[in-house]
Amino acid sequence: MEVLRWIWCSNHTRLIVSARAWCQAAAQKFSGGIGSKLCGTFIFNMWPKFSISRLNEAILHLIRSLNAIICNSNTIVLLFTDLLPALNGDAKTMNFLQEVVDIMLAYIVESFDRSTKVIDFHYPNELLQRNNWELSDEPETLDDILISCRATLKYAIKTAHPRYFNQLSTGLDMVGLAADWLTSTANTNMFTYEVAPVFVLLEYVTLKKMREIIGWQDGHGDGIFSPGGAISNMYAMLLARYKMFPEVKEKGMSSVPRLVAFTSEHSHFSIKKGAAALGIGTESVICIKADERGKMIPSDLERRIVEAKQKGYVPFFVSATAGTTVYGAFDPLMAIADICKKHDIWMHVDGAWGGSLLMSRKHRWKLNGVERANSMTWNPHKMMAVPLQCSALLVREEGLMQSCNQMQACYLFQQDKQYDLSYDTGDKALQCGRHVDIFKLWLMWRAKGTIGFEAQIDKCLELSEYLYNKIKDREGYEMVFDGKPQHTNVCFWYLPPGVRYLEDKVEKMKRLHKVAPVIKARMMEYGTTMVSYQPQGDKVNFFRMVISNPAATFEDIDFLIEEIERLGQDL
Repeated sequence: MEVLRWIWCSNHTRLIVSARAWCQAAAQKFSGGIGSKLCGTFIFNMWPKFSISRLNEAILHLIRSLNAIICNSNTIVLLFTDLLPALNGDAKTMNFLQEVVDIMLAYIVESFDRSTKVIDFHYPNELLQRNNWELSDEPETLDDILISCRATLKYAIKTAHPRYFNQLSTGLDMVGLAADWLTSTANTNMFTYEVAPVFVLLEYVTLKKMREIIGWQDGHGDGIFSPGGAISNMYAMLLARYKMFPEVKEKGMSSVPRLVAFTSEHSHFSIKKGAAALGIGTESVICIKADERGKMIPSDLERRIVEAKQKGYVPFFVSATAGTTVYGAFDPLMAIADICKKHDIWMHVDGAWGGSLLMSRKHRWKLNGVERANSMTWNPHKMMAVPLQCSALLVREEGLMQSCNQMQACYLFQQDKQYDLSYDTGDKALQCGRHVDIFKLWLMWRAKGTIGFEAQIDKCLELSEYLYNKIKDREGYEMVFDGKPQHTNVCFWYLPPGVRYLEDKVEKMKRLHKVAPVIKARMMEYGTTMVSYQPQGDKVNFFRMVISNPAATFEDIDFLIEEIERLGQDL
């Protein structure tokens, strides 16, 4: 108690001016290295964001740590062997997990604080040297484990931060987070009903609901949650090949003619990657021209299909995109469906990015024709902000996935179980071990309802339109393509004063190509915001702004514009 009174009586000004000296003085009150560890914890967690307003929070945090040590002097020497299932490990386990939860909760609160950094950037070699990340033969203490937890989050990117716009998956939903914690606690596998009864049923219910939203009659069909959109797209290609040539499952590619697939030149790289993995080959993926907005041109698709047939190839798969990665374009699904029907080709819709717009009555028209597709990829971990990972493949034909992928392993899928074996879904998956991804989506859907997701999606699209209207006629900005974007992707160049008035077009493009990378690097070094950039075809590097974070506001969009101008004014 004498120590605690000393802490409370410390002068506030002296603490703020020299927190490190203050901690070192406190450290001398303890023996055995306890004080130095407390000092390190205080500086590590509090000082980077310290202010007068947070003084009480800092002191309370320190008092709590001191109380824990006073109440249990063995805390710093506890090992994993002291936790459950160790005898009498209940209290120690709860104390340890409470410490971990406290670390996570502090990080969560900080992630939504606009005064904090999005990123504490360090180059790889620097980050390797700042902490001991190496693995050892001997176990670390639980105190050291907690320090590692803090260090990991200190250098993590705050993807929940309202000014993080770097990827298609942003934000952090509290119900989804709770569901993820519960999922890890259950720690089960999705291959059979006997080991995951509730999760299997929730997957069944949710996939049926998603198929209804697509427009397939009564939600009939099939589906599965997979490890990301790339795998979902590969599943679709696998099913299309099996549907046309079922013998390929046993006899391999040598038993079938030369197959060719078609996709937009703006499509995701996973289409080619899937072809490579399935032995079809990247040269058998024919890229179809896109218009200036990034949409597939149907007439070019049909022309290339006819050409492939004339060469003796067999067209088996067309992948249309609902929300391209860069431009956010929606391919004309109705026209593509007509062509696929005419030539008897499997139509897949890669809606990993744009599929969630089906939840919006205002925007779902952009996917008109999706109900005619044979399969669809839909990633709720993007626009619906479900914690990573959560990707679904939806298939119109029921039973096809099972016949395509099943191996009927008798040690998992016994045929004489006492329940309906259709709920043993593992045999229709390529994986054996499959993570429980469904509970996050299901619980969030229960919490928000369909109308909650709709409002969230509509808000993100409203923010993107706001950004577009702010910069389309603003000095120093140039849009990559004309017209309001269809999705939340806003693609633009920022032309600094030193580039803006150059008359030599070649030199201007050469210098403009370097602008976005430099500004992005400065964003990361300052830690203020993050937004992606890339070239596209013959276009030099431009910013690709995407909005999927429910925490973002109009003020955050204004900040982004001002920050780009501040960081690029001298270029």
